[in-house]
Amino acid sequence: MHDASPAAAPLADGEKEPLATGLKQRHLTMLGLGGVIGAGLFVGSGAGIAVAGPGIIVSYLIAGALAMLVMRMLGELSAAMPASGAFSVHAERALGRWAGFSVGWLYWFLLVVVLAVEATGAAQIAHGWVPGVPQWGWVLIFMLVFTTANLAAVKNFGEFEFWFAALKVGAIVLFLGLGLLAVFGLLPDTDAVGMSNLTGQGGFLPHGWSGVISGVLAVVFAFGGLEVVTIAAAESDDPARAVGRAVRSAVWRILFFYVGSMLVIVTVLPWTAMKPGQSPYVAVLDHIGVPAAGQIMNAVVFVALLSALNANLYGSSRMVFSLAERGEAPRALLKVSGGGVPRRAVLASVAFGFASVILNLEWPDSIFRYLLNAVGSVLLFVWGLIAASQLRLRRRIEREMPERLTLRMWCFPYLTWAALAAMGGVLVLMLTDAEARPQLLWSAGATGAVIVVALLRELKQRRGTTS
Repeated sequence: MHDASPAAAPLADGEKEPLATGLKQRHLTMLGLGGVIGAGLFVGSGAGIAVAGPGIIVSYLIAGALAMLVMRMLGELSAAMPASGAFSVHAERALGRWAGFSVGWLYWFLLVVVLAVEATGAAQIAHGWVPGVPQWGWVLIFMLVFTTANLAAVKNFGEFEFWFAALKVGAIVLFLGLGLLAVFGLLPDTDAVGMSNLTGQGGFLPHGWSGVISGVLAVVFAFGGLEVVTIAAAESDDPARAVGRAVRSAVWRILFFYVGSMLVIVTVLPWTAMKPGQSPYVAVLDHIGVPAAGQIMNAVVFVALLSALNANLYGSSRMVFSLAERGEAPRALLKVSGGGVPRRAVLASVAFGFASVILNLEWPDSIFRYLLNAVGSVLLFVWGLIAASQLRLRRRIEREMPERLTLRMWCFPYLTWAALAAMGGVLVLMLTDAEARPQLLWSAGATGAVIVVALLRELKQRRGTTS
């Protein structure tokens, strides 16, 4: 496979050391739901509301539609060709080794850097509850707990994620219910809010369509995390069926949770009432008289951070394991335990995650900020290669193994091209946005460096085979 051209590379799986198949359908379904419901929604959505006003609803619809298209494409490929490396494997089959190497390592780098953000954020909340334990102590506790769980068995990861996701989904459903009651004045001692806040304070689009576009830039990366479900599907009893069902159920429900939340927030409260740095969820709960709203939301964010920490530890270990399988990472990482867990891959990811945590604790405004900027826009590169891979592989799957095409991309190839055009539009908008531009340029530099390394490796290997 490694020496074949992309057009001739076989589509059938070739896993050398199969991992355990301990994940059930319920695990994957909740992983798909919980993977993108994180602190970015509960806290970060305030930044989008500040620039778009009630138009943030449209911003989330646009960003969510793009994420849905990407997930449908990835679901199609992963249902036909399940693999622990998911989109990295698909990119290699479609475009060549350079693509699989680049997207795999960049995604791994993204996950281990973000691990530090999640671990530190959760530690700050826990330290506020129990000041006697320092932040680094909480980080150590969280990393040890989830490392142990991931080393033991894949079903432990699945159970953690199932209950974490259930708590997050339950919190959003409760929030939506309370918000609707507030809108219609059905809560005790409250008057009906009505729809006036949607059109007051400057109208539905107070900053025009430019505000909506700025809102898209503020929220699009919140949809990152959906990809992990296709990585996890390779460790289920029936990967093709499991990933198809998980993708179908997740994308619509996630869009409903995101857009529904924003609709409730800007309906219950004037968008101008949002305070910088405050969670809009806390603001709404305070407004409708929920006691200890801040602490309740702190607990929800805490769960969301731990959930993301667990998922990213899992995803990074499987990605580097897949890279090792294909000769793109040290082969020592291929060692699998008797229970089917790639322990060395888990430990390697944890080690780099710890290094990121140290950088975040010691140099948050210098070295770690540069690292964070370097991976901040990598998700667009990942999504772009998913779309390019789907364009290339769809026809081949139809020719060579049409029976595996159980989940199809809508309106192929037109919506695939539309998604690629939308990603290009996001890149252009980021270049014109003073705040987003530095992140994009740092990420472009990191992406370019990895691609150069990949191409040099491929050139060296080709020379070796011809000499």
